[in-house]
Amino acid sequence: MKKGQIIEGTTERIDFPNKGIVATEEGVCIVKNALPGQQIKCRIGKVRKGKAEGCLLEVVKHSDKETESPCPHFGICGSCIYMSLPYMEQLRIKEEQVKRLLEPVLRKQGEYSFEPIRQSPRPYGYRNKMEFTFGDEVKDGPLALGMHKRGSFYDIVSVTDCQIIDEDYRKIIKGVREYFAALQADGVDVPFYHRMRHTGYLRHLLVRRAAKTGEILIALVTTTKWLGGRESGSPESLIKESSRKQSLSEKKMLEDLKDLLCGLPLEGQIAGILHTKNDSLADVVQSDETVILYGKDHFYEELLGLRFQITQFSFFQTNSFGAEVLYQTAREYIADYMGKEKTVFDLYSGTGTIAQLMAPVAKKVIGVEIVEEAVEAARENARLNGLLNCEFIAGDVLKVIDTIEEKPDMIILDPPRDGIHPKALQKIIRYGVEHILYISCKPTSLVRDLEVFLDSGYRAGRITAVDMFPFTGGIETVVLLTRTDGDQ
Repeated sequence: MKKGQIIEGTTERIDFPNKGIVATEEGVCIVKNALPGQQIKCRIGKVRKGKAEGCLLEVVKHSDKETESPCPHFGICGSCIYMSLPYMEQLRIKEEQVKRLLEPVLRKQGEYSFEPIRQSPRPYGYRNKMEFTFGDEVKDGPLALGMHKRGSFYDIVSVTDCQIIDEDYRKIIKGVREYFAALQADGVDVPFYHRMRHTGYLRHLLVRRAAKTGEILIALVTTTKWLGGRESGSPESLIKESSRKQSLSEKKMLEDLKDLLCGLPLEGQIAGILHTKNDSLADVVQSDETVILYGKDHFYEELLGLRFQITQFSFFQTNSFGAEVLYQTAREYIADYMGKEKTVFDLYSGTGTIAQLMAPVAKKVIGVEIVEEAVEAARENARLNGLLNCEFIAGDVLKVIDTIEEKPDMIILDPPRDGIHPKALQKIIRYGVEHILYISCKPTSLVRDLEVFLDSGYRAGRITAVDMFPFTGGIETVVLLTRTDGDQ
C-alpha cells in the first residue's frame, strides 16, 4: 500500500473508539468511522511500519446489521458513529472493544469475570449538556449553528434534528440560529468568530438541561468585538457600507434574544440565560466575564435522591439517567466493603457526585480535584444535601495526597481521559488499601494503569462497561480491584 492509493475492502471490526479494521487485498488498513460488515472504499493517507491508515471515501455496500439512520445529519456531523446500527448491536460492539483491550492484561491474573455491559436507560435525547458552534457549512455560506462537520475544523453543520438531544434543545438552537440569521439579513453586522483570523463575534451556544428537574441554562458565548453595523476601515469604506448596514446596540440585541428564548414553547423551564464573553484565541468555551440576562447562573439536577447545583462550567456527567446506572454500579461493587468506620478517598472527584453518594455509608469521604470551581461546587452540593462527613480539597492528586493526614480504607478513582499520573499511581498503591474502585472513561488508559495495579499485588474482580454515550464511540468501564498480596 502506498500513500494516496485508493483501495477497497471489508470492515472486520471496529476498535475503540472509531478505528475500523479493514481487510483488503493489499493488507489491513485502519479507517476511522467504517462500521463492521461494510464494504468500503478508502484513500491511503499514511503507511508506517507495515501499518496503513486510510480516509473513508465511500460505503460501497452497507452491512446487514445497518438500518436507516433516524438522524439526517448522520455521516455529515462528526459526533455520532453508530446512528445506523440498532442500539443492542452498538452495545455488543462496545463490550467487545473493552474486552479486547483488557484481555491481554487480565489473562496475567488467570481467571476473571467480565459482566454484561449495562445500557443507557435513554439511548435517544439523553444529553444534558451541549456546546454548539457558530460558523458556516461551506465557505461564505449562510450562518450555521451546530456541530463540526466530520473531519473538518472549520465547517459547521446546523444539527436541527440531532437525535441525542431532546426537543427543547432543538427548539433553542433553531430559534437562536434563525434570530441571528435574520439580523444578518437585515444588514446588522453580527459575524461568527473565525478561528483562523480571530475576528468576529458569535462563538458558541451552551445549553444545559436537567433530566429530572427540567431546568435549563443557556449561555451565548461571544467575543467583545460587537460591531452592530459599524464597519472598521477607511472613512470611504464606512460611507460605502452605511447605505446597507443597520445599526443595533449589543444591549438591545441581547434583550431581544432573551425575550425570544423566554417565549419558546419548551417542555422544561429556563432557569437562566447568560452572556459569556470570551476573547481567548483557543477554540474552547470559557469565560472572561459572564453577565446574567435572565434568572440565575445555575440550575439543579437530581441523581439517586441527591440534589446538585450546576453552573455553566460545572463538570457533571452528560447523561443523567446513564449516570445513575454508572453510580448504582459503583455502589453495588463496593457495598459489601463499606461501613460507618471506613474512610474513603474519592480521587479526581469533580463536583463530588460519587463522594456524596458514598457518604451515607462511610465514616468520612475525602475528595481531591484539581479544578477549584468543581471543588467549590462539591462543597456547596454537600451542604445542600446535608452531608457533613464530606471534605473536598482543591489540588493535583499527585501532590495533595501527601498532605492528607487521614489514611484511606478504600479508594475510588475516576481520573480524566489520560488516566492516572504514573507517580500518583505509585503513591495510591503504597496506601495498600484492600479495595480500589476504578471508573474509567477511556479503556486504553485503563489498560495501562490496570497493568501496574496487577503487577503491584492487586487483582481485578468485578468488571463491566457502562454505556453513557449511545451512538458515539465513548464508553465507561468499572473495575473493582482487590489486594491479594498481603506483604504489600
